[in-house]
Amino acid sequence: MITVNKKYLPLFNTSSRYFITTGGRGSSKSFSINTFLLFLTYETGHVILFTRYTLTSAHVSIIPEFTEKIELLDKFKDFHITKDEIINVTTGSKIIFKGIKTSSGQQTANLKSLSGVTCFVLDEAEELTDENVFDKIDFSIRHKTKQNRVILVLNPTTKTHFIYKKFFESKGVEPASNLTKGDTTYIHTTYLDNKEFLSESFLNQIEYLKENNPIKYKHTILGGWLDKAEGVVFTNWKLGKFIEVNPSIYGQDFGFSIDPTTLVQTSIDKSNKRIYIKELVYKAKLTTTEIFELNQRYCDNKLIIADSAEPRLIHELRVRGNNIKETIKGSGSVSAGLALMQDYELIIDPDSTNIVKELNNYTWSDRKSDTPIDAFNHSIDAIRYAVYFQLHKLSKGNTILG
Repeated sequence: MITVNKKYLPLFNTSSRYFITTGGRGSSKSFSINTFLLFLTYETGHVILFTRYTLTSAHVSIIPEFTEKIELLDKFKDFHITKDEIINVTTGSKIIFKGIKTSSGQQTANLKSLSGVTCFVLDEAEELTDENVFDKIDFSIRHKTKQNRVILVLNPTTKTHFIYKKFFESKGVEPASNLTKGDTTYIHTTYLDNKEFLSESFLNQIEYLKENNPIKYKHTILGGWLDKAEGVVFTNWKLGKFIEVNPSIYGQDFGFSIDPTTLVQTSIDKSNKRIYIKELVYKAKLTTTEIFELNQRYCDNKLIIADSAEPRLIHELRVRGNNIKETIKGSGSVSAGLALMQDYELIIDPDSTNIVKELNNYTWSDRKSDTPIDAFNHSIDAIRYAVYFQLHKLSKGNTILG
């Protein structure tokens, strides 16, 4: 016997396309969604695509959560379970488990090619930060005779995330809402909605956190959206008009399939300890020719300091006519570059939305060793290359660290 929290009943009786399910730890999100998906397989004609940004071994990481519920329902005879599918043999409907990021980490899996999908579930949706990837899968959910559902399950992150902007800010919906607006149903639960099923020790942990770290309690336990992530590397920034106090130096970081190629403009006011920064390029899947043309358009013949991990690309851009030099990465170079940026006030051009997103989410992985996370850093790395070149030139002149 399974009892589903009443806040999740709209999954069963609402005709919305989008279901945005948010909440903190112990709020029964996963339990309720997974239970609903199993019930949905008892309706014929459903193909449910269950994804996470990273999902390499579904039979180890997620399928056991479903088999637990099948056991509670005493319905094992109704299901055939493989390493990446759960098939309801009474109806033929099934749940397919796929990761969005490929094992190489360099590109996204070809999920939009799956035929007949009626329900797209994105679990731990906060981990997907590329709205274009989400849109590609979303637009492929277009079954003609079945209700199409897109279910996002997430612990809220910062308000710069596309999910907040797309489904809350742009639609005028307050966080933690439980309502239907247009084609979207919002479901928000906390541990308070699931208290009877939680252990006393877990509840004691929550009470301790509530008393000693109310900000973390609000975010992690109550599922509140943050203006910026906890432990961000940079707090010394504000929005302001870009001013070219001294000749600009440009920074560039390269990406391709998922990671964007970035280009930033920097001008340093040493006397007032300010760095003016402007986002010029933030785009994935750019070819060498496209990068060259964008560099020419924005930089003309001014100096670009670029990611040294792509020496062939830098050489090709230089041969074509870009004034571009590679940064040299060495031991301690990242922390040294970040320290220089922290020593100045960063003035970010208001149109530099991706830089703002990164600054709000670029956090320390290990504060003691000054090690930041390897994420939300595509523009920040480009800024660091340019800033380090200007503030910490070595005696050889053209050789720099990055």
